[in-house]
Amino acid sequence: MAPCSQYIVDYRLEACNTSGKKQPHVFKHMHPEKLIELENGAVIAVEEYGDPNGMPVIFCHGWPSSRTMARLADEPARDLCVRIVSPDRPGISGSSLQSDRKLTDWPRVVEQIADALNIRDFRMLAISGGAPYAYATAVAMRERVRAIAIVGGAPPIAEVSDTNGLLPMYRWMLTLYRTRPQLLRRLFYLAQPILSLRPPVRLRPLVLKMLLLRPCDAESLRNAAAFEAIFESQRRAWRASAEGVIADAQIYAEPWGFSIEDVSIPVRLWHGKQDRAFSVHLAEELAKRLPDCNARFIDDAGHYSLPIRHMREILEDLMSC
Repeated sequence: MAPCSQYIVDYRLEACNTSGKKQPHVFKHMHPEKLIELENGAVIAVEEYGDPNGMPVIFCHGWPSSRTMARLADEPARDLCVRIVSPDRPGISGSSLQSDRKLTDWPRVVEQIADALNIRDFRMLAISGGAPYAYATAVAMRERVRAIAIVGGAPPIAEVSDTNGLLPMYRWMLTLYRTRPQLLRRLFYLAQPILSLRPPVRLRPLVLKMLLLRPCDAESLRNAAAFEAIFESQRRAWRASAEGVIADAQIYAEPWGFSIEDVSIPVRLWHGKQDRAFSVHLAEELAKRLPDCNARFIDDAGHYSLPIRHMREILEDLMSC
């Protein structure tokens, strides 16, 4: 570990200040990655997108995924003067593995990231499996989180009585987790070498065909930049650690540790009517439970095409809160 004289903190957001507490260190490299050392000695890897001097939005990546998923928001964020801060969750890609972590541990990590980057208050943008993390932060840090946008977000799966609204793969994973957890863990390790590979460009149409996607999703992912943002972020997660991907997956199968009704700040909920991962009916039920929710259910949009095609609208709407 480098001596303190080599730590450089990013002070680009002039309008923000901190609480006066001792700040975590930020290690800057030649590439965009920052490594933020937390109070427990663990490291969280962060990348930024959009306008470095813009209004801050903390990005919550999906599952299995990593911080580079935020590339989806880079161009519209630059145009809208939005600063996207995208961390890897513990055990994912460049971040330290945290054993036995709970969803409710995440807000303290976000607090340290924000303090390290001199961000006082912020909004959050969560895609798919990032949703529980945004909700948890909104409950624990309501004085600093101004609003959250949830895009194709995962519901509290432990509370879902009819799992037919989940992707079939999620249903069998959930069954194995509850009945044969060691087998599921073994399958994750067997899958890691394959899912860590980067498919050649010429094979991408075959990959999309094998995934049995909705037509709107398959069409959106034919865009090279969108394909890279989605699948390269997944590959980074798998390549780094099967254990990290497993730890992240376990969060979804367990109770969140708070009620969705406790999310009192504004929620902008976006969901595609063609979403196969989490059906629109699950999103509609969740929207009814949120105290301050503006929900938009989009025709001819699926789990992937919604953030790919509508990111500018999503960011514009979030920043209006």
